[in-house]
Amino acid sequence: MATQLTVRLDDDLANRLERQAKRLHLKRSDVVRLALRRLLEGDGEGGAPGRPVDRVRHLLGSLDSGESNLAERHREAVLEALRRGR
Repeated sequence: MATQLTVRLDDDLANRLERQAKRLHLKRSDVVRLALRRLLEGDGEGGAPGRPVDRVRHLLGSLDSGESNLAERHREAVLEALRRGR
């Protein structure tokens, strides 16, 4: 790594970082790098990633419910599924 950065964290953020690092079995610095990459990979200007729909766009239309008119009658379909115990 070519550049080193020193950052001060409040106690809450430091504790959350520590817990996340333990959960992922990573060093704290690795978790910080992952978080920065996720934050900066959006528009190339250092802003937050695009709209939430942009993150799942590749999934849209990829599931088949078996019902041709589910968008029109989604409420009824959900209620039917709940009655059936699904």
